[in-house]
Amino acid sequence: MTKIKAAEGLTLPNGTFIKNRFFKSAMSETMANRKSQPGQLHVNLYREWANGGAGIVMTGNVMVDRNALGEPGNVVVEDRRDIEILKKWAEAGTANNTHLWMQINHPGKQSPRTVSREAVAPSAVPISGSYGSAFKKPRALTTAEVKSIVNRFVITAAIAKEAGFTGVQIHAAHGYLVNQFLSPYDNQRKDEYGGELKNRMRFLVEIYQGMRKALGPDFPIALKLNSADFKEGGFTEEDSIEVVKTMAGLGIDLIEVSGGSYENPKMMSDRGEGGHEVFFLEYAQRIKSLVDVPIVVTGGFRSQESMQEALMNNKTSMIGIARPFVLVPDIANRIMQGRYETVKTPRLTTGLKALDKKLGSIIGLSYYEQQMKRVAEGKESKRHQNAWSPLTHALMQNGLAALVPRRSN
Repeated sequence: MTKIKAAEGLTLPNGTFIKNRFFKSAMSETMANRKSQPGQLHVNLYREWANGGAGIVMTGNVMVDRNALGEPGNVVVEDRRDIEILKKWAEAGTANNTHLWMQINHPGKQSPRTVSREAVAPSAVPISGSYGSAFKKPRALTTAEVKSIVNRFVITAAIAKEAGFTGVQIHAAHGYLVNQFLSPYDNQRKDEYGGELKNRMRFLVEIYQGMRKALGPDFPIALKLNSADFKEGGFTEEDSIEVVKTMAGLGIDLIEVSGGSYENPKMMSDRGEGGHEVFFLEYAQRIKSLVDVPIVVTGGFRSQESMQEALMNNKTSMIGIARPFVLVPDIANRIMQGRYETVKTPRLTTGLKALDKKLGSIIGLSYYEQQMKRVAEGKESKRHQNAWSPLTHALMQNGLAALVPRRSN
């Protein structure tokens, strides 16, 4: 019997040991209450995932400012007011020597007009493309405001550590605020945070350095980074490689690779590079040869064979899985115990092609949000193709704001 590579442990550069190579990537749960607070559903859901065998479980978007949400139902951690429920969440999510890491984020201009009074960004550059009308034109941040947001990231990370989370991840992908600073298209500033790449990555570097000072050398800090924005004049693969090198030199503990934004949602397409099952493997393999930092590829892993091949050929350090963990919360255990059947994610339809085309990505996200809530309530996930059920669920939860485009992580 072939030894399952994903069952092997991994030691991070700072000495932290991860029990296996399964990485439950972030999915926005949208289960926070109207005050953006986590609750018992978060505790229950993450206990299921901790019992499911993953080495690292990443939370969905945790925002640093109640006035800047990425979508309805985001958790916000900007002070210690929710420390007790955060401790319960962390305790549940770290069962069985599982690592529970908090993904920390600010949406910048990717804050829908239905959930935020004002959008801010490095520069007053609006979101273009078919989703543009769902977002307000952003106001450019002042230099003082930029430094204040850096501090917000650090405060949230410190609270995560106090609560018992065992790591954090800086979300610098998918067109959110950190990604906006990195992009020359979005960042047209003339101060120390704009211009050449060294200055455009200053926001990210200051967030990392502030976290490192607050958290200490042994606490894992990860980065989620676009391979590229896939947009003319935006963040390129060459830029991304330079950011990877810089962050590796500063001591980042793990890098998760992704790509795209609302304006070019690469992660919402069906196939990876060259038609492969998995997204971004070629890019990940390239940067793995340049830095001595574990690299995680998320997006598209379904078959056990593709996971084994990617690890054996050193294309990724861990197997990043998101949606299959909702349908099969113990997917990691099933693979390691030899009882895994390849997960097939359902294709949802309203029965109306025009509506499917217009709302397809929203329906897909709503379906998985609905299934996460089922798992959190102690129920099994439901696999079906009826798009009306998740669409109705989303409307009941969030009203018309549910129809605003959003990212899953």
